[in-house]
Amino acid sequence: MTDAPAPTPDSSDPAEGPTAEDTFEQRAVRLAKRERLIADRADAAGGAFPVAVPVTHTIPQLRAEYGELEPGAETGVTVGVAGRVVFSRNTGKLCFASLQAGDGSRIQAMISLANVGEESLARWKELVDLGDHVFVHGEVISSRRGELSIMADDWAIASKAILPLPNAYGELSEEGRVRSRFLDLILRDQARSTVRARAAVNASLRQTFTSHGFLEVETPMLQVQHGGASARPFITHSNAFDTELYLRIAPELYLKRAVVGGIERVYEINRNFRNEGADSTHSPEFAMLEAYQAYSDYNGIADLTQELIQNAAIAVAGSTLVTWADGTEYDLGGQWDRISMYGSLSEAAGRTFTPSDPVAELIAFAEANGVEVPPHATHGKLIEELWEHFVKGGLERPTFVMDFPVDTSPLVRDHRSIPGVVEKWDLYVRGFELATGYSELVDPVIQRERFIEQAKLAAGGDLEAMRVDEEFLRALEHGMPPTGGMGMGIDRLLMAVTGLGIRETILFPLVK
Repeated sequence: MTDAPAPTPDSSDPAEGPTAEDTFEQRAVRLAKRERLIADRADAAGGAFPVAVPVTHTIPQLRAEYGELEPGAETGVTVGVAGRVVFSRNTGKLCFASLQAGDGSRIQAMISLANVGEESLARWKELVDLGDHVFVHGEVISSRRGELSIMADDWAIASKAILPLPNAYGELSEEGRVRSRFLDLILRDQARSTVRARAAVNASLRQTFTSHGFLEVETPMLQVQHGGASARPFITHSNAFDTELYLRIAPELYLKRAVVGGIERVYEINRNFRNEGADSTHSPEFAMLEAYQAYSDYNGIADLTQELIQNAAIAVAGSTLVTWADGTEYDLGGQWDRISMYGSLSEAAGRTFTPSDPVAELIAFAEANGVEVPPHATHGKLIEELWEHFVKGGLERPTFVMDFPVDTSPLVRDHRSIPGVVEKWDLYVRGFELATGYSELVDPVIQRERFIEQAKLAAGGDLEAMRVDEEFLRALEHGMPPTGGMGMGIDRLLMAVTGLGIRETILFPLVK
């Protein structure tokens, strides 16, 4: 058996790729080949886009079964396999092509004059381009260099590519990868592995929840009133109901209704939409996990969250010691630190902060230290801004930041021993907020008071403030048990495990 010769400057290698200047010409040439294939459907190719091809094995299956063949080995086994042509070399009486499967695995196809005949070999040379999907039938062999191959006795076009592939080594910029993810998936192992990592994470989350007796449910994405988080919503209009609707910013208020109804351990993995900024850790549309456990609190739900994340890391990396895309190792193992927001801020800033500090005093301190004062500043917003300025950047290991100001957390239970504070934590991993957890507020009287305070902020121009949700309050009045709840961005969980930015972890992110 022979092998493809080393590439030369004029070879058909996708690493070289077409220039912008010749793409139009290549498209015209490929369209002409398409017409020729369609005009001659009687040949083995079956046209440019046959409805099916007789595949018997996938490329991954063949690699798993025959990947250890000795160089030069012949199996006597004939198979039908299909893949995308990502390398091609035509050399007289023998043509070579690398066929790539969706997972990136490859097998060599060998088209020889002796096996397919002169006419079929000529048609291969004339009609097959890089990027085409082709079917080959033949014997599984190992070339003299040990490359797993199919010595074809027949072949066919499975789908004709009209546009050429881009350069595999840099033609796609980060922006290009985001906008043309289909090309990114063809060309980059990292893009393919990220999709698999996301699937493994979701499967792991569901498995961990199931082991703890949780049920997965689905709640509405179109809502008559937005709530469950402090965020600016997207607004749309229903023609059928002739009313404004909101794309949900969180599933919280519906999941809590489920807890009231007796689904005591419940979770949902689904899409949220927030009409806010987009950056390296934020996307207007994102995947969210929320979970609620009756008869638990923010300590119990923190334990569960740590287990969920550590199991997800193991599912992707085989260990809680993960390796990011840049080669950096990050340890998600062990017991994670739990620190107080007010205590850690006081230590880092060199002065004591308490829940009773006046807003004017906090504004003065923020301005003196170059900390931006948020619009509609409240005590809680200022404390959180100061904490981010003084503490956030110094967190290296995964850390639960505990006990938040009451006015920024209207759905959270008051702390059992510290006035002016609620039982809430934020989990910081890799320098960003990954998840948040609560001891849920279940007293409908206090919840109504909190909603009214939020409504006042909304009336004053705060676009992120919540409104009074009477239907949710009615549910609470029927009795909700003590509950621990948590929310976590799936995209950010992928960021923590892979080290990638948010636009890389979302398969098709929103772009202008």
